[in-house]
Amino acid sequence: MTTLDAADAGSSPTGSQSVGLLTQIFRFVVVGVLAAGVDYGSYQALVAVGTWVHAAKAISFILGTTTAYLINRRWTFNASGGAAPVAKFMLLYTTTFFVNVGVNALMLHLLGDFRWHLTVAWVIAQGTATLINFVMLRTVVFRD
Repeated sequence: MTTLDAADAGSSPTGSQSVGLLTQIFRFVVVGVLAAGVDYGSYQALVAVGTWVHAAKAISFILGTTTAYLINRRWTFNASGGAAPVAKFMLLYTTTFFVNVGVNALMLHLLGDFRWHLTVAWVIAQGTATLINFVMLRTVVFRD
């Protein structure tokens, strides 16, 4: 266990073991890769079948976010269910939904049309939302 993990270790109010910062970061990245695959894959599939690009981004964000929340809640942050985390999650993800879709739209506008414009815009939007999500999930939604 690292110093950061040891400093975070202990029992939570629910009786479950706390997960240290480095472990949380590692797990968040693993879950993020999976959720990003769901998001990006559904985004590309929706665009390929003719869905309006902004609607495709919105739908793919919701699918990826749902995947991330369900796995992060139990595995990354070792949190139990309940109304408070769900309400905080919904507020956070409503905010990051608009950040993600807005950054994606802005990047599509700024980048212009080239072979990888959808992918580059998606990566920038995803990175922005991911940073916001980790900080807020750890400090607000799933804190001990």
